[in-house]
Amino acid sequence: MWNSLSPSRFSKRGDARVFLWLTLSIMTLSSFPPASSAQDAPVPSTRREEVKDVIHGVSVPDPYRWLEDQKSPETRAWIAAQNDHTKSLLGKWQGRAKLEKRLSELIKIDVINTPTERKGYYYYFKRLANQDQPVLYRRKGRSGAEEPLLDPNVMSADKTVTVQLMDISQDGAYLAYGIQRGGEDEVEVRFIHTADQKPLKDILPRARYFGGVAFTSDNKSVYFGRQEEAGPRVRRHVFGTEPKDDSPVFGEKYTPSQGVGMGISEDGKHLLITFYFGSAATKTDVYVKDLTTEDSEIVPIVNDIEAKFSPHIIGDTLYLETNWNAPNGRILMVDLNDADRNQWKEIIPENQKSVIQGVSYVGERIFVNYLESVSSHIRIYKPDGAPDGEISFPTLGTASGVSGSWKSKEAFYTYTSFALPRTIYRFDVAKRAETEWAKLNVPIDPAQFEVKQVFYPSKDGTKIPMFLIYKKGLTLDGNHPTLLYGYGGFNLSMTPSFSANIAMWAENGGVYAIANLRGGGEYGEAWHRAGMLEKKQNVFDDFIAAGEWLIANKYTNSKRLAIMGGSNGGLLVGAALTQRPDLFRAVICAVPLLDMVRFHQFLIARFWVPEYGSSENPEQFKYILAYSPYHNVKKGTAYPATMFVTGDADTRVAPLHARKMAALLQWATGSDKPILLHYDTKAGHSGGKPINKVIEDAADEQSFLYWQLGMEPK
Repeated sequence: MWNSLSPSRFSKRGDARVFLWLTLSIMTLSSFPPASSAQDAPVPSTRREEVKDVIHGVSVPDPYRWLEDQKSPETRAWIAAQNDHTKSLLGKWQGRAKLEKRLSELIKIDVINTPTERKGYYYYFKRLANQDQPVLYRRKGRSGAEEPLLDPNVMSADKTVTVQLMDISQDGAYLAYGIQRGGEDEVEVRFIHTADQKPLKDILPRARYFGGVAFTSDNKSVYFGRQEEAGPRVRRHVFGTEPKDDSPVFGEKYTPSQGVGMGISEDGKHLLITFYFGSAATKTDVYVKDLTTEDSEIVPIVNDIEAKFSPHIIGDTLYLETNWNAPNGRILMVDLNDADRNQWKEIIPENQKSVIQGVSYVGERIFVNYLESVSSHIRIYKPDGAPDGEISFPTLGTASGVSGSWKSKEAFYTYTSFALPRTIYRFDVAKRAETEWAKLNVPIDPAQFEVKQVFYPSKDGTKIPMFLIYKKGLTLDGNHPTLLYGYGGFNLSMTPSFSANIAMWAENGGVYAIANLRGGGEYGEAWHRAGMLEKKQNVFDDFIAAGEWLIANKYTNSKRLAIMGGSNGGLLVGAALTQRPDLFRAVICAVPLLDMVRFHQFLIARFWVPEYGSSENPEQFKYILAYSPYHNVKKGTAYPATMFVTGDADTRVAPLHARKMAALLQWATGSDKPILLHYDTKAGHSGGKPINKVIEDAADEQSFLYWQLGMEPK
């Protein structure tokens, strides 16, 4: 499924990549000179044009339209000047060497990911402390020798190439992987023999393969889902043939506003195709094709219901996790030999207190990952839906989806909380016993921190949950530097997760707050819909109310309160700084959407129209214009210090948003606080940076916050 502004087929973790990138890049230590130093380097001048559009009878100015042209010499010169200005303010501070040393200690650690098992071999990514990018390994059994399969560290001189694991054939003989450059969404798909790592000649060209790649049971071909100019399409590639001859399978009636997902059942008998309407899949169409018969038809299972469906096939049974008539989610069972809707059976009903976050089918059991009070609970069910136990956790935290195969006897999952580094567990399904498979060894003491969940009223009285993380013994004197993070969109839940960088913020006397805003998935589809389309203002109200609550309850004050958000969260903080500039002292606005009148015209943004609406619609235009950050900047307003973060290789959210907004705020602000653009000419929406570059950017971004909030590292 595509989820939020990070279209990933692996359920609800898409934009978590953005969150992890932000916390990794931002939560660092630094010291700064007095704020008056901001005047030492002049702000670059930016040409304004008298550009206006008349939309539904309303004149809409756009004085920086020319900055939308990313490749023009004038834009390139402007970007260079902005970067020089930013570096002149952020690159001269004493203690930077000490800062980068500490960052290296925290970031340059061994990192390993959850394994995938095929025929006795484990496949997993691991990055050693001295490496820039994760390497794909395999090993036989739990004690076999590690065997590197793909090392992206040797694929580019600047270490910006990464590798994505796309699929492993069921017999483990072949592997499909994507080559990703500079954090782009597009990948080039390649294939290797796993036994000798020899590449196949077949290469699928650079594109967005958001729908995935899947080997057929005979390993003679792959099916793949790809975003094409005309819309999402499922195609088949036969090995040994040219990609231009890849045969179309399905999708001709779908448009660029939809996304595609696809997979092949473990037994190789069925092709499962899904089409998603909007990033949060407010509507899903599901189709099945019998692969045992060459000319079998593609059978629609559901394509006429406004609801989300997440399908999975076991044998001749189709399981559907859905919010159809169940905002918190339920699971239905369909016999593919008689898929008439009247024969569908509900096997796991909706839980009124818990929201389904994901479902896994492993070890002949159904593992349902629930979210209750914004914390994970995994419950286990038999194939017919009968309860069969649960996996318990020691504290408020987040469990990943359980991974493994239906016939396997073992499962894997990760668990983390704000004071507990990410740990990977192996779960013996039969014995119901778990053992530690791997963990992050972060050189910081999590026992020194206090983690607290609070609930505060939003503008309309709705109770909003929020997590607070700070050093034990905090005195509520109203003067602590505080960083408030939010997202609030696309049904994405912001759950407890350990970050050494967040811990370091608290270690130095700061309060870190994460608000679980409407628009997210913390309380199911009803919570999501309460923050989308014409109700998007609820999200901004929730976030602003969080800042007011932190001040009223004496955690901080407006001179020591900063906000941070990325992607859809960039829109959030953009709206917050234009609606309540008096409430915040500093803003980090990363890879953001800000011109909401024109957003749908760029890259893949039409896919987000079901979430936001479109200015092409007269009624939707009214509420979009009312909150669009770029259109609500007022000349002479004392805006908070703001740093926009983006890069050329962001092929998901067009970096033109940050360029235009930085120029507009620099022109409009009535305060002496800096408005900066941190622009990477190689980086994308998330990922792809070598470690030293991550550390360098983190030093810049967090230094900005320390400077503005008057913090000194201990």
